[in-house]
Formats: sequence, structure tokens, C-alpha cells
Amino acid sequence: MPETLSSADRLDPSVWKIVSVAVLGSFLSQLDATVVNVSLSSLTVELHSTLTVIQWVTSGYLLALALMLPLNGWLVDRIGAKTLYLWCFSAFTLSSALCGLAWSANSLIAFRILQGMSGGLLAPMAQMMLARAAGRHMARVMGYAALPVMLGPILGPVIAGAILQHASWRWLFLVNLPVGALAILLAVLFLPNDREETTPRDLDLLGLALLSPGLVLFLYGSDHMGERTGLLALATAAVLITIFLRTAAPKGANALIDLRLFKSRIFSASATTQFLSNGIMYAAQMLVPIYLIRACGRSPSATGWLLAPLGLGMVCAYPCMGFLTQRFGIRKVSSGGALLALAGTLPFIYLGGHGLILAVLAPALFFRGMGLGAIGIPSLTAAYASVKKQDLPMATTSLNIVQRLGGPTLTTVCATFLAWRLRSVGTPGMMSGAFTSTFVLLCVLHVLLLVAALRLPVSVDRVAEQRVEEESLNLIEVAE
Repeated sequence: MPETLSSADRLDPSVWKIVSVAVLGSFLSQLDATVVNVSLSSLTVELHSTLTVIQWVTSGYLLALALMLPLNGWLVDRIGAKTLYLWCFSAFTLSSALCGLAWSANSLIAFRILQGMSGGLLAPMAQMMLARAAGRHMARVMGYAALPVMLGPILGPVIAGAILQHASWRWLFLVNLPVGALAILLAVLFLPNDREETTPRDLDLLGLALLSPGLVLFLYGSDHMGERTGLLALATAAVLITIFLRTAAPKGANALIDLRLFKSRIFSASATTQFLSNGIMYAAQMLVPIYLIRACGRSPSATGWLLAPLGLGMVCAYPCMGFLTQRFGIRKVSSGGALLALAGTLPFIYLGGHGLILAVLAPALFFRGMGLGAIGIPSLTAAYASVKKQDLPMATTSLNIVQRLGGPTLTTVCATFLAWRLRSVGTPGMMSGAFTSTFVLLCVLHVLLLVAALRLPVSVDRVAEQRVEEESLNLIEVAE
């Protein structure tokens, strides 16, 4: 349905220029991760290594992302968004060149860690720049901006296959150079200079020493739950993050993460929705393929095609977010998406007990994808509308940390539950019961997501009113 926009609703052309820069950064980061993921077996042969060692090409990159993420807000406040984005993209492009020149598995892993340290800031930076530029129109802008970013995981395997068939593995990384150069040029031309708006503050070294290692250990432990080192990493991460929360709360704006943001009902509801939405998405990405392969006997390649309706549903949902959010409001769209995602997940309880039925699987995945695609953008719009402009860097960092914690947390919960149920059923012929009960757990998580979405504000205009009310209450509390 085409949108009829008044002059007040039309976006300035400069906004779309900023969007092009932001999208290019997120797209390249997503594409790079996917290209390498599907190339690990080839890299093992080419670099005369083992899969155990070479998988650190991916793991090191992801852990480096988590290590740098808490610094995003402080760096933006220190040097400005434009300067930081230029530094990050330059470092990402240079480290891509170094990856392409790597002479061994260990050197490639080291250069990938450098690449991850710069790439870890590209996604939150893109999100923050979109929030600054779009303002109350963020749902519309994010809806269109999300489409190119989603192409990264889709195009990654295709590009990797073409490169490995016709050229050296080094071009998996060297292909980033012309794209990186274009992104740097566009950033210089299109991004506004915000250096004068910066408010430098001291770096919370204690918070950094607690939170960054805590996130890295949490992600590592979640990926190695079956090993003693994984459990030890999770326990250590829990201690570090708990100490961070206790020490950061009294520091207020001087902390690495200003926890006062979460006192806002709107921001906390949005963060909870993001945590559950991201977690449920990643948990199902683990659970559904395992079900199709182990319980239904499908090959990995066939499983990939069977999961295609999920991505198609999300692609169909994103362009409509601006119109739907403007027409029906944040709460109705997000909670409606959560309800649709739940409706698309319930059929898996039936499939778990009756086996694969394509006529049930395909529409269930499609509607689930549409539902999940309708949750994130309205909740992000509410979160950014609830904070002051100068707090956007801190809000972006906080939301991205919450999102990254959601994925491994709920994936670990579902994986642990599935493993326990598989052990309890004993015989392979009875594994359908284990998957059925795990899908029930997934539906329970979807219900929690629906409850969280119902706590979101009615509309963007209502967000502004509630923010004023909360600021007035805070001033009264301070005066008393």
C-alpha cells in the first residue's frame, strides 16, 4: 500500500544520504561474517590447519566484536560519530587487506581479531546515526535500511562459493577493499560534522575491565556449554557482570553504561523486547535446523532451502514498518508482530509429534518471519524516542549489549533443555517427544515476548509525553 505523505512527513534528502553510509557499514560487516562462516572447510585445507584451530577465524572475530562494544558510547562522546565511523571503517578495510595477505592460520586469526575490533562498532554506529537522522520517522527509515543489511547473510554463501570456485581464498577478504573505500568516501561527503556536539568524559576503566571481559566470557561460555571451560567461563562472566552492575549504578553518567536509562519505563520495556526478540530468533535458528536434520532426516543443504520462508517473511515485513507504525502505533504493531510470531511457532509443536509436513512448515515459517520482523523496529523507535539526543550514544551501546546477550542466553536455555530431554527419552525413536517439549518451551518464550511488547508505548507522540512526565518526576525526587 503506498504511503501518502504530507510535507511535514517527508524526509530531508540528507537523511537518505546518511542512511546509505550507515547501511553500507552494517551490510559489509554482516556479509564478511557470513562469507567466512561458509568457507571454514576450504580455509582448513588451504592453510594446512585443523577445523578446531580455523574456527577461531570466526570465533575470534565475534569475541572481538563483544570486547569493543561497551566502548561505543564513550568513543562517540569523545571524538564524535563521524570521526569514529571513519576510523572504524578505515581500520576494518586495512585489517581486511591484512587478512587477505595472511600467511598462516594463526596470522589470519590475529588479523580477524583486529577486524572484529573495528567491525564491532560499525553496527551500533549505524543504528545510532539512523536514530539521529530519522528522529520520529525512524520506523520508516529503519524498515527500508534493514533490507540491504538482510542481504548480507543471503549473498554471503553465494559470493563465497563463487570466489572459492574461481579465485584464491584471499579474495574473501580483499573484496572488502573497494567497498570499504567507497564507504569511507561517502562518509566524508555525507555524514554531518558533529565534533562540536561532543561532551568528552573520563573513561570508566573499572567498568571496562569488568564488562568487556564479562561479555567475551559469556559468549564463549554459551558456545561451549558442554565443556568444563565453557561452564567456568559462564560462571566468571556472571561474577564480572554482577560486579559491574553494582559498581556502575552509583556512577550515573560517569559509568561506562549509564544504568539510569533503564529506570525509564519505555526504555526498559524496549530493551526487554529486544532481548527476548533477539534471543528467540537465535534460539529457533539453532532448534529448527537440528529438528529438520536429526528428527526428519533432511540434509543440511535441503534444510537451508526449507528455512527460506522465514527470511522471505521478514523481507516482506520490513518495508511496511513505517506505514504500519504511523497508522497503528508502536504497541499495536509490535504486539501484533509478537502474536503473529507466536502463531507461526505453535505449529512446530504439532510437527514435533507428527514429523515434517511441508504444507505446515512453509506457512508457519513465513508468518513467524513476518511477526519477528514487525517487533524489532517499533521497539527500537520507542527506545530512541525516549532518550535525549545527547544520550543516544549511551542508549545505542546499552541496546546493542542487551541484544547480544539475548541471543546466546535463550539459545543456551533451549539447547540445554533439548539436551536434557534427549537424554531422558533414551532411544532415538522417541526423540520426537524431546523436540515437541522444546518447541513448547519456545512458545512460552514467545508469550513472554508478547507480554513485553504490550508494555511498549502506544505511539511516538506518547513517548515524548511520557518522557516529559518521567523527567518531571525525577526532578521532584531530586528536589526532595
